[in-house]
Amino acid sequence: MSGPDVPGDVVEVRVHGVSGASPDQVLDLRQITQVAGDRSGGFYRQRPGRTDTGATHGVTLEAYRWGDLPSGTVARTLALVFLLPFMLVNVAIWMRPADPRSEAVVKSLCRVLALTLTALYVLAISGVALDLVGWTCTASPRCLAGRSWLSWLGGQPVGLRLAVLALVPAAAIGLVWRSSNRPGRAFAAFRAPERDVSDLPLGAIGQWDAEPLVGRLRSIHVAAAFATLDLTLLLARAATGATVTTIGLGVATAVVLAACVGLLCTPPLIDRGATDRRLDRITSALRTVAVVLTVVVMVHTLVSSEPWSQERGLPGYDTTLAGVFVAQTALLAVLGVVLLWRRDRGRGVTSMFGLGALFIAATGISVAVAYSAELVYRAADFLDRDLPTGEGITTGPPPAYTWVVFGFLRAVVLTLVVAGLLVLVSRRARRRAAAAIVAHDYPDPPAEAAPRLRQVRNAIARARFTERLVPLAVAYGCFAGLGTATTTIGLLGQFPSDVVERFAGLPAHAVTFGIASTSWAITAIILGLVVGGVFAYRTVPFRRHVGVLWDLGTFWPRAAHPFAPPCYSERAVPELTRRITYLVERGDAVLLTGHSHGSVLLAATVLQLPPHVGNRVALLTHGSPLRRLYARLFPAYVDDAALREIGRRVGWRWVNLWRDTDPIGGWIFSAHRSAVPPATGDPADGVDRRQRDPRDVVTPPSDSVPPPIEGHWPGESDEPFTGAVRELVRRVRERTGSAPAGRPGPPVVQPGAGEAGTAW
Repeated sequence: MSGPDVPGDVVEVRVHGVSGASPDQVLDLRQITQVAGDRSGGFYRQRPGRTDTGATHGVTLEAYRWGDLPSGTVARTLALVFLLPFMLVNVAIWMRPADPRSEAVVKSLCRVLALTLTALYVLAISGVALDLVGWTCTASPRCLAGRSWLSWLGGQPVGLRLAVLALVPAAAIGLVWRSSNRPGRAFAAFRAPERDVSDLPLGAIGQWDAEPLVGRLRSIHVAAAFATLDLTLLLARAATGATVTTIGLGVATAVVLAACVGLLCTPPLIDRGATDRRLDRITSALRTVAVVLTVVVMVHTLVSSEPWSQERGLPGYDTTLAGVFVAQTALLAVLGVVLLWRRDRGRGVTSMFGLGALFIAATGISVAVAYSAELVYRAADFLDRDLPTGEGITTGPPPAYTWVVFGFLRAVVLTLVVAGLLVLVSRRARRRAAAAIVAHDYPDPPAEAAPRLRQVRNAIARARFTERLVPLAVAYGCFAGLGTATTTIGLLGQFPSDVVERFAGLPAHAVTFGIASTSWAITAIILGLVVGGVFAYRTVPFRRHVGVLWDLGTFWPRAAHPFAPPCYSERAVPELTRRITYLVERGDAVLLTGHSHGSVLLAATVLQLPPHVGNRVALLTHGSPLRRLYARLFPAYVDDAALREIGRRVGWRWVNLWRDTDPIGGWIFSAHRSAVPPATGDPADGVDRRQRDPRDVVTPPSDSVPPPIEGHWPGESDEPFTGAVRELVRRVRERTGSAPAGRPGPPVVQPGAGEAGTAW
């Protein structure tokens, strides 16, 4: 779509933060038209013939809206709920230390961890179809009573029941395979110009074509998924004595799994671009072999004449499940050692002691095991009818799942205890720092402003708690990892209630009640996420809080798990680059303004702008997490070198606005609080501009309440923002020699701009 505009002007392109804002909200307008892009991501301006009330004199406002790229449809958002663990482990691979020597090891460990998540999901579905239904329920007249859809399997041979019900996990694997092979949008057409692109890692976002890697990972994960199903069937078949055929199929299955792990541990090979088709053929052949092997195993299960075991549960299932948990624990331990060994030891350089990737990976695994356990538990509750909770726990799913839920409960409780201690310990220091800031900002307040001063001080103290989340995150990662490790106790036939009563003296019934309550709480959380995904597209304010996680997690390309949601930056960054290049080459100068995560998109975009384009570009960021969060969590991609390169590419026509009350955004180069930047000769020292928040602590004569505390909220109509816009417009015009386009009338700034952005 296009609309009339005049070349030779200054165009201010606004980019909103996470979870999406409407174009009129970003522009602080109500009647806008789309000039480029489509419904998922596009550029908007005010309709011709209307007064541009939100723009500086001689500046054309334009908004880039990308909020629908990470989600777009209710169905896709619901899928994101269940793909959340995949997305988290995919983010973890990008959180590697800045030391390039750690890259290959961290990539390999994260990719093998991602493979265990696929195996865990397959085992959960197999646990329902093969263990609960095929092995237990179909052999129980009580369970089959009144279930005509299932009773036809009653009395059938065990091999027939397992072979038929194995089609359920096989179909689930095929469905995910098919869905991941058809992403919601093809971003192949959105490729930025490849000339004069920065060689910094952050500059590769949007340039790097992830599709060859995703295709290879997809084939490997599909092969491993079918091999996991084969292993489950073969272990059950071998419980009463393995035949030559069973052993042969077991060896073939082990070879497939070993090949999958081996390929994932060769990053230089698997990361090759689309020009090397040999590896594509290898991974496709491996996937084909796994599919054929699954067919053979199912036929073998069906026709084998050997007697079956009489165990209560599916033979070998507990062992396989515990083996996955042990592998995850070992991989997390090795990942932690590597991250600690290769972390940047400079003070304040990296967050979480360099263990960011470990924390995110452990969280992803914790969520995955909780999902898997709940799937099995809820299926067991459905099949057990009105069986008491305690009896259902001891006679239902494998003990490993009970230990999973108990581990989740233990991790949450211990983390809450640590959080409470952390709040109490850090409160005095945070309040002392906040009091100093308040005294600096409001030196002579009237007596009636005392209540408002306390509110401001508390807001600043809460915002400063972000830095205290480091030990809390590390603690949760450790507790979650230990929770996974203790699942191996289930192999001994022990239940958490018995162990806790024996060694801690707590009543077994109380522990059982806690496990059952936690299980239902996990189910409620999952249902809450699902309901949130539905309502996110019915109420915009609700979407601000629900969509944050998706917007942040899907910014990074898929490099660990192929079933993670597609990366929207592969379209957004090249699309922004093309639009800016077009505007500059037709004669415009461009002012880029980005709030919150929008500033991260603009940072990656600026690194891809050719020099002749960057010479006519200025940058304004506000509420930016580039230094405060991204430089700490993603040190290999956002560091001082990358930030200074961004400044150089725009000729240091860059202003960053930040507030002490903002828990997310912050300063980028220096935290000076004076109105005038220090005269050090370093252009980076002039980038950061602190905004006093709120503007005042007394009620102005024109209002009945004091000015609001903005925090992370964008302030496109605030004087610091409009003043920064005027300054940058003047500087970019001086650089390009352009003049205002003769727009009549002085600029009009409307107070209380609408919902121009969203809280992160």
